[in-house]
Amino acid sequence: MLIIMKPNATLKDVSQVLQEIKRLGLKSYMSKGEDRSIIGLVGNRMKVLPDQFEAIPGVDKVVSISEPYKLASREFKAENSVFQVRGTAIGSDKVVVMAGPCAIETREQVMETAWAVRESGARFLRGGAFKPRTSPYSFHGLKEKGLELLHEVKEKTGLLVVTEVIAPEHVKLVGQVADVFQIGTRNMQNFALLEEIGKSDKPVLLKRGMMATVKELLMAAEYILSNGNSRVILCERGIRTFERYTRNTLDLAAIPLLHELTHLPVCVDPSHGTGTRSLVLPVSKAAVAVGADALLIEVHPHPEEALSDGNQSLNLQEYKRLMQELIPVVAAVGRSL
Repeated sequence: MLIIMKPNATLKDVSQVLQEIKRLGLKSYMSKGEDRSIIGLVGNRMKVLPDQFEAIPGVDKVVSISEPYKLASREFKAENSVFQVRGTAIGSDKVVVMAGPCAIETREQVMETAWAVRESGARFLRGGAFKPRTSPYSFHGLKEKGLELLHEVKEKTGLLVVTEVIAPEHVKLVGQVADVFQIGTRNMQNFALLEEIGKSDKPVLLKRGMMATVKELLMAAEYILSNGNSRVILCERGIRTFERYTRNTLDLAAIPLLHELTHLPVCVDPSHGTGTRSLVLPVSKAAVAVGADALLIEVHPHPEEALSDGNQSLNLQEYKRLMQELIPVVAAVGRSL
């Protein structure tokens, strides 16, 4: 349910609405538009009569939200969400690039990659310290040592860090280094983790589950939003289909669709979406063309030696070429890098 305030509503009017919501045992979420405030109202006890709020001074009208994802919906917030991460805007007219290795392997590997992606225009270094893998025998990351290396890279290069958190008990630990938490595809419906992340104020990159629908992705985002964290980036990274020539099937249609359904920014991961190095560049261009706000690119100095996802990782020269070839595509859709 949405309580839409009048343009001339006072702080006292808004406070009275919030007090009534609290009295009813419900949760409230504020969205400030260009000329008025909107208060979202959610909870299990939703047998609330609109008259209870429409009688309060400053309330214009009360409307129901039709979608099950209340706080993520365009009905709750019509304008695109744009938020700052240490001076870098996510969801603005500028397409943000997050690039780096799938997994942190050595100090030399991550440092070389970081300087290279920074020089070519990346603002974020992506790199996994904790790596959930399908096989228990695969490389699962350097864990705490990987976080130490990411911290060192941040200090020396000034890059922001995107790294994955895989368990609720790791949120505080990873949060000491991460500027953006990443929730991987296998954890999209790890509800305990989503709720814990929701209690943080750090931005969250939420990857679509490998067999999840768009609605399920938005409902996962709702877990984070409903626990207080409004800074969620949705990430399309491909879904599992019967196709075998690509690792996953990247759902490009999901990008403009998500922009229709939600106010949250949308990122695309063409590395996992294709699983093939030669496809990353053309798919990155396509993602920008249909509205991606950010790209998540896997880059490694020597992909053939990578301990994780070498087949889909660009080398440093390939990444530089990608950034150069993105410039005219970004400009064609009225944006910048």
